[in-house]
Amino acid sequence: MRAILTPLTFYLIACSLGLGAAAESVAAVAYTPSVQACPPRTSLVRQTGSSAQSLSAGEAAYVSGRQQVALNAWKGYLANVQAYLNTSQSNASLPQYVDDILSGLFGVGPQPRLGIATSGGGYRSAIFGAGILNALDGRNQTSVEAGTGGVLQAATYLSGLSGGSWLVSSLAQADFPMLPELIFGPSPAQTNDGNAKFGGWLADMDLLTPGGANIIRDAEYLVDIVDEVSGKFSAGFPVTVTDVWARALSRHFANGTTAANFFDDNLPHGAGITFSSIVNVSSFVNHEQPFPIVVADSLVSRTNGSAVTEDGDLVPLTNPIYEFNPFEMGTYDPQLGAFTPMRFLGSPPTNRSTCVTGFDQLAYIAGTSSNVFNGPNVTSAVLSIIDKIVNFLEETFTQTDVRLDSAAVPNAFFGVSPATFPDSDQTVLTLVDGGEDGETDPLQPLLVLARGVDTIIAIDAPADTSDNFAAGLDLISTQARVQLFPGTYFFPPVPNTTDVYLSQNLTRRPTFFGCNSSAASDEPFVIYIANGGPPLGQAPVTNTPTFQLEYSNGELGAMLDQTFDIATQGIPSETPRGPEKDPDWPACLACAITDRARRTIVASRSGICETCMARYCWS
Repeated sequence: MRAILTPLTFYLIACSLGLGAAAESVAAVAYTPSVQACPPRTSLVRQTGSSAQSLSAGEAAYVSGRQQVALNAWKGYLANVQAYLNTSQSNASLPQYVDDILSGLFGVGPQPRLGIATSGGGYRSAIFGAGILNALDGRNQTSVEAGTGGVLQAATYLSGLSGGSWLVSSLAQADFPMLPELIFGPSPAQTNDGNAKFGGWLADMDLLTPGGANIIRDAEYLVDIVDEVSGKFSAGFPVTVTDVWARALSRHFANGTTAANFFDDNLPHGAGITFSSIVNVSSFVNHEQPFPIVVADSLVSRTNGSAVTEDGDLVPLTNPIYEFNPFEMGTYDPQLGAFTPMRFLGSPPTNRSTCVTGFDQLAYIAGTSSNVFNGPNVTSAVLSIIDKIVNFLEETFTQTDVRLDSAAVPNAFFGVSPATFPDSDQTVLTLVDGGEDGETDPLQPLLVLARGVDTIIAIDAPADTSDNFAAGLDLISTQARVQLFPGTYFFPPVPNTTDVYLSQNLTRRPTFFGCNSSAASDEPFVIYIANGGPPLGQAPVTNTPTFQLEYSNGELGAMLDQTFDIATQGIPSETPRGPEKDPDWPACLACAITDRARRTIVASRSGICETCMARYCWS
């Protein structure tokens, strides 16, 4: 039984530890941003333009290198699909154009440029997203045998928000390990140097109260993580609940923490690991992982603070969506269309000669993307702890005009585009969970024309229904938002009501969108894989509550197993033995992935691909 952390207990522990009175902890020092003069010829703002969008030099170079790696990865994926088709119950064979595209016959140009988006939804979405990626991982022999392994190795982009950002961030900074290793931790032989290694998600330890029944340990832990943000405040930066949330997340999704050292306050526990430092990770240097992007929403000063929109969302679709990648932070939305270097995030808005480093803590970015604490849907148990943290922040740090329930990021775009950018006159950006505008799947970064993404795998695991399954709300919101920015973003037609998704079972099996889009439309081909219900007649285990902050290894294993079946079942067929996976699904997935490239080489759909499109496309 979990003990209840009362305000009095928390207060007494805080007083007894004398927060701020002792020397700063290792984590507090590592979490504190540094201020110095900018290097020569440093520009803190890069404007992209609204119609002629451009990538940063760093991203462009990475994608170019990644495309070369993908050329070989697509060959490996093709071999896996062909091997499956040769040994399975499927009688299908791939059309020649699919072979030619994936084998690299036409070179880099016409090869698929694939982006994968993994949605929000707390731990549930992180686990579901990891399960889908595991089914697409060519290093996983089970995925190879299922005919789906190898897609992950060829993807160019991987975006995540909220719980999906935990997956994307941890995967990138941990040097792109296999998904079971990421979640459960590496073997003891791989962790000899302890603090340098990733210890897994440690999901069996609650994100906010990891002490279990030990109320004193929980109180000490919360005091510790508040203490770890004190150096940031002393350096002149605002601190909010997002900072404390980040320090909690860091122990699960950043290098440096294991079950054995979890409560050791002599370790940094991921403090000092920045999002911009991903560029130094070996798999990134060698272009071996998809380019990672994390998304957050904004509360803009001129039009809304915490007002709920007509659709029940906290953030209007017109508000800028910000993205964080290893090189930059900013938005392609046309009201701003600007970025700032990620390594200098947090630099003072009114002094362009002073640069800040260390503000872009990896866990802070993930914490910003998953900060739902400004909303009304937080459970009472979680809200009780968050309220205590907010009260403690108020009593400990004297701050004026700082909204404590959101992320406070110094506004690099102060004074930029005052006619259209609603926060142009604000020195601080107020950022919140990336799904608060209703777009719980981070599709927006993958719709940027300069990125050239022609195919998207949309992994969707929000709690749209009362039983915590998906119902297509994020696709509806994405379509609505794209229509607000004509000429900037393009998205294929999707159903505009959840009734259609549910009545046609579009969330219970893979669904293709954009099958009939014209070449002139710039609409990507979307492969939608949702957590819409249990597969193959199984009992559901993947629809856990968003605010379940602790999972046993048994729960994790069951969810990953069921998600693998969801990813590999296709449209199941009914047999006397019960529902069975579609033996043609691996071929259909290959057809979908290559469909936009098929159009580039001016080939017509044929064979199994025609059959697949008739079965899996929505139109």
